Amino acid sequence: MGRSPDQRHRLGIGIDRDRGGEDVLPKLRFQQAAKDRIISPDVVRGAAPDVILASWCGKKVVPDRIRNRPGWNEIPAVRNDRIVEIKSPLILQPGRPP
Repeated sequence: MGRSPDQRHRLGIGIDRDRGGEDVLPKLRFQQAAKDRIISPDVVRGAAPDVILASWCGKKVVPDRIRNRPGWNEIPAVRNDRIVEIKSPLILQPGRPP
């Protein structure tokens, strides 16, 4: 049985440093297989991101499902309502978006 979107935490987005972004888990970008980019909720809490970029692969992101995870109210991005949906076609295609 697969994991639900609430149990998966995958990172596959390169942060654009020209716009002031910094990847809080930079080592994950070198993991080629998606299964190697699955992280636990504790890792996300520990990273304490200022912004959460979310994409549920063709499904609409429901920010409350992210906000309501145990302990996630401590994460700055959640506290400050900075959960941003990234549309799947922008990240599920090779190369940079136009």
